[in-house]
Amino acid sequence: MKQNFLLLVAFLTISMSFAQRGDQGGLQAPTVTGAVIDAESGSPLEYASVSLLKAMDSTLVDGGITDANGRFIIKGRPGKYIVQVQFISYVSRNFNITLEAGGKDLGVIKLSTDAETLKEVVITGEKSQMVMELDKRIFNVGQDLSNTGANAADILDNIPSVSVDIDGNVSLRGSENVRVLINGKPSGLVGISSTDALRQLQGNLIERVEVVTNPSAKYEAQGNAGIINIILKKENNDGVNGSFSANAGYPDNYGLSFNVNYRKRWMNLFANYGINYRKSPGSGFANQIFYKEDTTYYTDITRDRTRGGISNNFRFGSDFYLNDKNTITVAALYRISDEDNETELFYTDYDINRNLISRTQRFDDELEDEENIEFSLNYTKTFSNEKHKLTADIQYRESSEVEDAEQRQGVVPLPGEIFKPDVLQQSLNDEFENNLLLQTDYVHPTGKNAKVEAGYRGSFRRIDNAYIVEQLDGNGQFETLEGFTNDFNYDENIHAVYAIYGNKAGKFSYQLGLRTEITDITTELVQTDLKNDKNYTGLFPSAHLTYELKNQNSIQASYSRRLDRPGFWSLNPFSNFTDPRNIRAGNPDLDPEYTDAYEIGYLKNWNSASLFTSFYYRHSTGVIDRIRYVEDSITYAIPLNLNSRDAYGIEFTFSKEVDKWWKLNGSANFYRSITKGQYLEQDLSNDTYTMWARVTSKMTLFKVLDYQISGRYRAPQNDTQGRVKAFYMIDMGLSKDVFKGKGTIALNVRDLLNSRKWRWETDTEDLYQDSEFQWRARQIMATFTYRLKQKKTRERNGERGGDFNGDDGF
Repeated sequence: MKQNFLLLVAFLTISMSFAQRGDQGGLQAPTVTGAVIDAESGSPLEYASVSLLKAMDSTLVDGGITDANGRFIIKGRPGKYIVQVQFISYVSRNFNITLEAGGKDLGVIKLSTDAETLKEVVITGEKSQMVMELDKRIFNVGQDLSNTGANAADILDNIPSVSVDIDGNVSLRGSENVRVLINGKPSGLVGISSTDALRQLQGNLIERVEVVTNPSAKYEAQGNAGIINIILKKENNDGVNGSFSANAGYPDNYGLSFNVNYRKRWMNLFANYGINYRKSPGSGFANQIFYKEDTTYYTDITRDRTRGGISNNFRFGSDFYLNDKNTITVAALYRISDEDNETELFYTDYDINRNLISRTQRFDDELEDEENIEFSLNYTKTFSNEKHKLTADIQYRESSEVEDAEQRQGVVPLPGEIFKPDVLQQSLNDEFENNLLLQTDYVHPTGKNAKVEAGYRGSFRRIDNAYIVEQLDGNGQFETLEGFTNDFNYDENIHAVYAIYGNKAGKFSYQLGLRTEITDITTELVQTDLKNDKNYTGLFPSAHLTYELKNQNSIQASYSRRLDRPGFWSLNPFSNFTDPRNIRAGNPDLDPEYTDAYEIGYLKNWNSASLFTSFYYRHSTGVIDRIRYVEDSITYAIPLNLNSRDAYGIEFTFSKEVDKWWKLNGSANFYRSITKGQYLEQDLSNDTYTMWARVTSKMTLFKVLDYQISGRYRAPQNDTQGRVKAFYMIDMGLSKDVFKGKGTIALNVRDLLNSRKWRWETDTEDLYQDSEFQWRARQIMATFTYRLKQKKTRERNGERGGDFNGDDGF
């Protein structure tokens, strides 16, 4: 704690010294500021035009457009001016002002609609579902009807190139080495077991999702396949406003949530809360064939599982506008969940001739409690040039998770008999994590289009995991099962610095960056006194290049070096004891995996359509893959470092506005993956071709009813020890605005054909296994949303999904 306190003091001292230096640089030009809103609804007007004209001859001095909050800032010299505010279909307003050295704030400017103009102009009423930027794609997930009432894992599974498997692991372009962030940082909403946490985070709290396939040096190097950043809702409109949602579904899925904020000139208070109760039934089977030198035998396993319970997510905070250049944001997050998970397993064993040997039944009843607390502090300073900025962040979070389970196992009773277990076990998995994050970023424009960025990031993480499994002996006492019991401690300290330079020369925009990360990880098995230190330093360069063509078309090329540090669960050798015949465990001796990623993309825009084509190549060394092996009729799955992997792919993302009432969008990803490696003289090399595809059709029927249907398909693919079979599903949804646009009623069916089943084969020298599992059956959901002093976001006339926002070229 003393070390962390000294780091915190040093961090704040350096950040404030940067801020003080940035203020030196002469007098600032006076500015005109204000906010433009709809006079009737109070909603901000984005893209309104604001012009500064000389009072003498009405010549243009400066101008701009309002941002998403309706706010604007324009510059001038001291003197008399006319400020002209215009927005399509609204009555324009003019203001005569005298601009002095201290600037002029026009406050809130209310524009009234022009009845005559409205008869001739149609304004699109929703944001683009997908927006392209230089280094990322932004998905406004609220426009996808299949996301209605969904959780964060469901929403990610609906995004092009992203998938979530039966264990909740997130993949991007077929690779699980992806970093998931909340608001640009690790979060307590992800927690220790990120897979379960994503399922507990209600989708109504999510504003958008950013997918970064080739991150620049500004981003942390973790995540070979890229970064997925979930942005939570935080309103900042003037006055009191917000939205409220309620949903009900079958199987059991009930929830309430709200997002509210209150803003005045110097302060913005925001809060969101969600409560959800869910019970997700799942089922599956595994048919196994074991090969020994002297015999062959069979085991068939069926599994029925119900997971879920009640969870609460509460996040609140405030922005404090000290002045027009300095802002402090404080926020806190609290999440608690209480689950009751039940699993029933049947093992049926046969001899070599398929004669029945035994039938065994096993029950696992688990109580799972999670609690996450997070505090964050942000300081943002802008200078005379708005692109000249300094930010400093401090974040502290704690997560705890307790899994307390009882297992009963015995012979399957005959019809009419009562189940009498002959094996009684109990397991306790107690985890606790604390994490301190310090980060500062500085952006300094050095010319019209040039800028330099630099920053530091330090994270200090500690996880303590106590795991114990006990079994009732013949004397009625519980004794510890030594092979499954130990305390595992994990310490991680990472320091990183980066620098980036970006510029624009004619039609070329480029960005070059370099990041250095120093990693110090120590793992310890307390009972067996086994320690493992992993210390390494890495250089991670990045490069991005864009060439602008005519008609908003462009070509992009990028390179980055990334790594995948083995996570806590990949290093922890102890895990769940639900199925003692099939055990997944970690490997404390894992090394990081490194990847060099190359990508080139072409964006083509037409009047009512767009197509983005991307070619990519990833070369990885020290590849981490989970390998299966058999010991005493028990299958184990552990992660190992293989030799290398080369992945080639081509991805298409398209959007087409067939008519004003009908929009199509979709994506397809075709790739080849070549893996080289071996384990215990077993060749694990693999060469596979596969693809993913998704198509969505959205229609407005009878001018009042939105209808959407989407389908996904994943082709089969080979892996190092078998094959993953094909997968497909269809989602459908309907929505209608009510209460003069203030409310929306929606109904959707997720997995309409009940086909969302993961199927795979394992084929090794001593095991063949054919498996299938369905995490959750078909879901039907109804949702009602009510907006308080809000309307659906306006956008520029003619904007469509797939538009490119170059962010000044870098």
